[in-house]
Amino acid sequence: MSEFSPGLVTVFGGSGFVGTQAVRALARRGWRVRVAVRKPHLAQDLRILGDVGQIQPVRCDITRPADVAAALKGADAAVNLVGLLYEAPGRGFDAAHIQGTRNIAEACMAAGVARFVHVSAIGADVNSEADYGRSKGEAEAAARAVKPDTVVLRPSIVFGTGDGFLNRFAAMAGTAPALPLIGGGRTKFQPVWVGDVAEAIARSVTRIDAAGRTFELGGPEVWSFKDILKYILRETGKMRLLAPLPVFVAATMGRVMQLSSLVGIPPVLTRDQVLMLKVDNVVAPGAEGLADLGIEATGLEAIAPSYLWRYRRGGQFARNPAAQKDEAVEPG
Repeated sequence: MSEFSPGLVTVFGGSGFVGTQAVRALARRGWRVRVAVRKPHLAQDLRILGDVGQIQPVRCDITRPADVAAALKGADAAVNLVGLLYEAPGRGFDAAHIQGTRNIAEACMAAGVARFVHVSAIGADVNSEADYGRSKGEAEAAARAVKPDTVVLRPSIVFGTGDGFLNRFAAMAGTAPALPLIGGGRTKFQPVWVGDVAEAIARSVTRIDAAGRTFELGGPEVWSFKDILKYILRETGKMRLLAPLPVFVAATMGRVMQLSSLVGIPPVLTRDQVLMLKVDNVVAPGAEGLADLGIEATGLEAIAPSYLWRYRRGGQFARNPAAQKDEAVEPG
């Protein structure tokens, strides 16, 4: 199997949950990593993930072509990890996902960058009802239209220490009397460990034969939304009502809750997040995935207890509640 020799890789959006792990994985493979972020002073801790001088944060707004060109100067490869979970004033899906991706692809072509890895998401679809899914789909199309050999990675829900999914509902279970089963909790997910996603990014950058391919990244098991909530409750030792919530009601609530972004407060729920729950978030039949990159997927239950313990009464010293009976309570 042919591989690119490690050189300089620019990682756009490399200071986030997935980006931090991707930077570490690339540094371990010998790459020099330039981390292009909007606020580099908040990314200085990334330097310790590699050898002295191996990792360098730089300022970049991917909606500005000049910034992108400067961030790619001298680079051999690029990774785009920029993604918004919700829109806020001055930060919209179309600008960040579509225009930003196009800017990076065009700059890669102009600078002769050999490899471009674009991290998208399962559910990316130009015909998606949700603006998030639509813009993600259009971003993939924009990248391939400019640079046809772009590698596209589509992860399902990503879990791991610091994730925004399991931690969100575990924290909610600590204060709320009930957890919402949006759409009855039937939506299926294929949770993938952040370490596996980071390794997939590193291998996609390095492997020459990855050019132009799309990999859908999912874990070894498919979970329903309801089963994930029940697992969180078991693992944290909480007894909470699981309350069914119709999609149209949840979407209305999301539309109202997302108004908090206007004053700089991350919304608990958005309309787009609800609409994305109408479609299963699993690897498509026949799609290439982690195994095609030589990665054995890590299961949710092997990792989640290592950080969900903080939500138990007594923390790490509490008895393991996962061995007890199901703590979820469903109406009826």
